[in-house]
Amino acid sequence: MKNIAIVYYSGTGNTELLADAVREGVVSVGSSAKKISAGLFGADMLDSYDAVAFGCPASGAENLEEDIFEPMFETLLPYLAGKRIALFGSYGWGDGQWMRSWEQRVKEAGATLVAKSIITMDSPDADALVQAREMGKALTA
Repeated sequence: MKNIAIVYYSGTGNTELLADAVREGVVSVGSSAKKISAGLFGADMLDSYDAVAFGCPASGAENLEEDIFEPMFETLLPYLAGKRIALFGSYGWGDGQWMRSWEQRVKEAGATLVAKSIITMDSPDADALVQAREMGKALTA
């Protein structure tokens, strides 16, 4: 059984809906998933998990949320090499550049993206929730 962390920030609840669906996917294949608020997760916790899904909405000019998530994520970058990672989030404007930039940072840190990243405009629709459940399953592979 795999142990998966789902680390997220959600200002409006949209990204948390995706986090819940990722968790459902993990649990559906008999693995363990823990949802953790971004403000409570640190580099010392990474080795406790087989994989980590990170969820964050776009903020400002298509950036990660700047007060809680970005500072936390920045501290993790030196420790992501060799880690199995998945990314998801929601946005209200733009074309998804924030996710492409985020994926690039993860790859440059030496982590492996185990699933196609999920972005959803505003509240996730049924298709995005299905994709999030599949992401959860991919994290356990």
